[in-house]
Amino acid sequence: MDVPSDAELTFADHVGRFYARRYGFPPMVGRLLGYLAVCDPPDQSIGELSEALLASRSAIAGAVKVLEATRAVRRSRAAGERMDRVSIEFRSPESMGMDITEYEEMRDLTREGLDMLGEAPAERRAVLAEMAAFAEFVLAEIPKFQEGWVQHRAALVATGELPAEPPGGRGR
Repeated sequence: MDVPSDAELTFADHVGRFYARRYGFPPMVGRLLGYLAVCDPPDQSIGELSEALLASRSAIAGAVKVLEATRAVRRSRAAGERMDRVSIEFRSPESMGMDITEYEEMRDLTREGLDMLGEAPAERRAVLAEMAAFAEFVLAEIPKFQEGWVQHRAALVATGELPAEPPGGRGR
C-alpha cells in the first residue's frame, strides 16, 4: 500500500467536514468516503484504511458500516484472502441520492397523518398536505432524473470524459 499524500489526506478531511456539516455523519464517515475516492489501489483493507487515515480499526469499521447502509461502499474478498477489502460504490440509487424509498416512506407517513387528522381544518392539515404533495412530486421526477443521468453519462462516455464502466467496478 502506498502512503497517502498530504493532499489525499487533506481532501479526505474536507469530504469528512462536508458530510458532517451537510448530513450529520460522523467526520470519519466522510473522511473514509473521501479517501476511498482518491486512494490507490481503490480497494483497501480495514487495516490499510486505519493506517492511512490514522484512525482506529473500530472507527473505520463503524464508518464502513454506515457507508454500507447507504450503499456508498462495498466489501469484497478475493479468493484465498482472509480479509475484506472496501471500495467506493457509486452505482446504486442510494449512493447517488436517487433512492425513491425514502420519498415513498415520506408519502406513506404523511398520508397516515392526513388520515388520522380526518376532517380537521385545512390549516391543521397544511404541513402534511404539502409534505405529501412534495413526496409525490419527487417520486414522479426521480425516474426522469435517473434517465437523464443515464443519457448524459452515455454522452460523456462517448466523448471520453468518463470511463465506460461506472466507479465501483463490475457492470450491472
